[in-house]
Amino acid sequence: MGNQHQLSTVCPPPAAPSRGVMIASYLLMACTLLLVMWQKLLPGLLCACLGFLLTRGLASILSLIDRRPPGPTPDRWAQVTAATLVSIAPLIWLAIALTHSRGYLTDIPHQYKELLDYLANTVLELRQKLPAELGTMLPQGAAEIQQTIATYLATKAGSLASAGKAWLGGLLHAYMGLLIGALAAVRPRIAPRAPLTQALQRRVMLLGEAFRQIVAAQFWIALFNTSLTAIFLLFILPALDMALPYTPALIMLTFVAGLIPIVGNLFCNVVLTIVGLSVSPVAAAVCLGFLILIHKAEYVINAKVVGQRTHMAVWELLTVMFVAESVFGPAGLVAAPLFYAYLKKELEASRLV
Repeated sequence: MGNQHQLSTVCPPPAAPSRGVMIASYLLMACTLLLVMWQKLLPGLLCACLGFLLTRGLASILSLIDRRPPGPTPDRWAQVTAATLVSIAPLIWLAIALTHSRGYLTDIPHQYKELLDYLANTVLELRQKLPAELGTMLPQGAAEIQQTIATYLATKAGSLASAGKAWLGGLLHAYMGLLIGALAAVRPRIAPRAPLTQALQRRVMLLGEAFRQIVAAQFWIALFNTSLTAIFLLFILPALDMALPYTPALIMLTFVAGLIPIVGNLFCNVVLTIVGLSVSPVAAAVCLGFLILIHKAEYVINAKVVGQRTHMAVWELLTVMFVAESVFGPAGLVAAPLFYAYLKKELEASRLV
């Protein structure tokens, strides 16, 4: 008893953070999120949250099938296994993709020549259909057209290289974020005692909760959109004799892109309309009309699902995304729902809203 009393005297329970500590934690969190947007680290942040949730969820599933007698840390093997699977899964997928695309990569020069021929023939057909005064503005022969296109692509090679470098950097940031999230999910759970550490942990927990709710809401919205799109592509369009090519890929694209709020659906709309235009103008018009109907229904689903989970109205979400896009560009459209949901959670926790 004496030792316990002495221990409690030496290590008293942590007190509630003071007002200054809370303000410091808010400023650090705000600066971190602004730094993420400024340095284009949003893919890393999102994948860190995703890696954390996937590792925790997979570890919980593995723990349910554990039949061994409980020990000091009965779930440690499940956590390590889950973190390992989450970390190596992208590498395995990349290896499989490169293996299957080896023939495609070696065939790029031939495909490039076919693309030039196709573009040249398209320009020649357009030159014949345009009025004479407009047709004279286009090149006359196929060789001249190919040379013009090749010269234009060569002048844009620097821009394409910069865009490829940016995409590669984003993928590397995303994978590093996935690793960080997986490792954070299996770290030893030690209760922090420093006041600022407690306050920062609270900020991170609210951000993670907002991310989990956004992902859960978008999953059901994406599933709703994908189900309707599958019915449209597999049954309605073939019945109208306007079946689109690459239907399985379009259905998968609809689900994956639908996980991104609003932006993903807009991207799918553009892709489906272009593919429909390759079949016929009528097919493109039918696709566009169907997608407009989906969006009208999505507003109701969005208001119900996202609104109930994150306490955000549709007009709030659209307003925040519009402002974020004007400040941060396309990345702001993706970050706006998460950051705004986190802000509302902080305000609700402080009983300000």
